[in-house]
Amino acid sequence: MRRVLTLSTAAAVVAAFAVLCVAFTAGVAAAPDAGVTHGASVGDPTASDSVPSASADECDPGDGTELVGCWNGTHYEESVDFEETGGLNRTQLAALTDLTMARVEHVRQRPFREDVPVETVSRSEYANDTASGGNESEAFRRWNDQVWKALFVVGDDADANDEIDSVLGGAVSGFYSPTEDRIVIVVPDGESAEIDPSTLTHELLHAMQDQYHDLTDPRYAGVTQDGDLAVNGIVEGEAVHVEERYAARCADNWTCVDAPESDGGGGGFSGNIGILQTVLQPYGDGAIHVRELVDEGGWAAVNETMNDPPASTAEVIHRNADYDTSEVEFEDAATGGWETYGDQGVDGAETAGEASMFVMFWYQSAGVQFDGAYEYSVLDPDRPVGGNFNVLLETDAELQTRAVYNYAHPATDGWAGDELYPYRNGDRDGYVWATEWQTEADAAAFRDAYVRMLTAHGDGGYEDGTVYAIGDESDFSGAYGVERDGTSVTITHAPSPEGVLELRPDADLALPDTNGANGSDGGGDDGSGGDTDTDGSDDTDGSGGDSTDGSGGDNTGNSAPGFGVGAALVALVAALGLSVRRSS
Repeated sequence: MRRVLTLSTAAAVVAAFAVLCVAFTAGVAAAPDAGVTHGASVGDPTASDSVPSASADECDPGDGTELVGCWNGTHYEESVDFEETGGLNRTQLAALTDLTMARVEHVRQRPFREDVPVETVSRSEYANDTASGGNESEAFRRWNDQVWKALFVVGDDADANDEIDSVLGGAVSGFYSPTEDRIVIVVPDGESAEIDPSTLTHELLHAMQDQYHDLTDPRYAGVTQDGDLAVNGIVEGEAVHVEERYAARCADNWTCVDAPESDGGGGGFSGNIGILQTVLQPYGDGAIHVRELVDEGGWAAVNETMNDPPASTAEVIHRNADYDTSEVEFEDAATGGWETYGDQGVDGAETAGEASMFVMFWYQSAGVQFDGAYEYSVLDPDRPVGGNFNVLLETDAELQTRAVYNYAHPATDGWAGDELYPYRNGDRDGYVWATEWQTEADAAAFRDAYVRMLTAHGDGGYEDGTVYAIGDESDFSGAYGVERDGTSVTITHAPSPEGVLELRPDADLALPDTNGANGSDGGGDDGSGGDTDTDGSDDTDGSGGDSTDGSGGDNTGNSAPGFGVGAALVALVAALGLSVRRSS
């Protein structure tokens, strides 16, 4: 079952990382309202389906679903005549839903086809219902855990599935269920319904998508992690784009319900920011993508993209529907009892994709602000750690009501494909990660960044052509083989150097010295030696231009880099989060 989720505005998420907020309800600049135009029939989901909004005189109860901007006799220019204090009763919730549906129709320029029930559930009930531990096999949990460990986001002492539950489970404020055709709002235990207008607007747009495109269709559930995020780029992108226009009207000339105070209490975000940053990628990039589609081809272009969703995050990041990918060549030649998980993923493989690869390298610098992350300069070795963190903020496009964040970088933006195969051998775990790149220079850039990440977590320099060992004191202990052949880079991990060669017996790799020592030279593809100062001590106090104290330059201060706290953090994830997407 696919659920379209909205993450809450709990202070545990929003106040700690305002750079990830995707909606503001106060002080937003008015965005241009969607022009009202005549269009084709609403019966064709590929047509522009833009129809004129009804006037207030035309809006009467019982007029059916043909009118735009009118629902159950409520016109989009009306306003609620009650204040949301202490929560809404059933009558008030129904009135607010009718008004919001009329306004979403006006912004999106097409009518709903049927009513959308809105219900509430307590947070404890939601948490009990969606905890993933009992919904997936042990094989999937072990397989998925290796995927996130390969991304250097979840360390040896943590379980990726539990980390995902921790990030998503306590933050969801509502969801739309395409299988049940209803919206459920999650409210604090023992309290009545307080509705965030951003949540309601967002989920109603997903309900409209479902009525026109059927979100239960397999095309809206990617079979890989990258596929999931890519599909969300259009599904979530449209929702955020409509939400932006709605918020702009609230700031301009509509009277809108204020967002309720957070139920999350004080304190900073305590979950895994690498996981959250991965899940959030479609929202900014997707909204920019949808805005460009609307500008260039109207709503018809959005409908066409919904019918043929993006296949990779690279398509959404670079806003290129014709983005070239390459076949990944991989042959399982493992010896010594190593086995893949043939019934997980796609024949045992996961595709991480460009967005997840970027987060992998970015996360190594996120420790300047978030517990559990690291303070290493991996993306840009010539910049201090704070500067590496702020690569996230260096965007080439903007939204009018929220910040957009950057997932493109030379270390990863030449992605052409990847297949990550977790392996098991008794109680030992390992993986082989085969990646393809657009050019040899792109492959070299990725390889060099990956080696910088290894040496940041290990002891000693990297010797080209030799298995690299990381000691037990690291969160990512074990042995790593890195091979580049033209546009291909293959990474192999096992608990021991000998295990790497069991997984890849034909690899052109030598074992390290018998005493386990790594080499002393960098051996980077760019001839620079590859070693950088990665102890996290360089210029993170703002003295070297990049700033981590909020005093100037790149800002990674404690409140959040460069942005105030937003009113809502809206997120679309696959059913029950990434961890249960393909459980078996």
